[in-house]
Amino acid sequence: MKVQSSTISEINYDGKLLTVIFNNGREYVYEGVPANIYEGFSKAESKGKYFHENINYRYNYSRIK
Repeated sequence: MKVQSSTISEINYDGKLLTVIFNNGREYVYEGVPANIYEGFSKAESKGKYFHENINYRYNYSRIK
C-alpha cells in the first residue's frame, strides 16, 4: 500500500510479515508484527514517527534491498 510520508513510500502486511519500503529505495521485512501494530501504522498521521516508536528495533528484520 502506497503511503504519504517523507521517509516511507510503501507498507505491506500479510498477517505475519511487514514489508516497509523507504523513499531511498531500501526495503526491509519485519517478522512477528501483530495486526494491531500494522493497523496503527497504516492509520498513523506520521508514518515515520509511528515506525520509530513502535516497530524499529522491536521486531526481527531483514534488509531485502
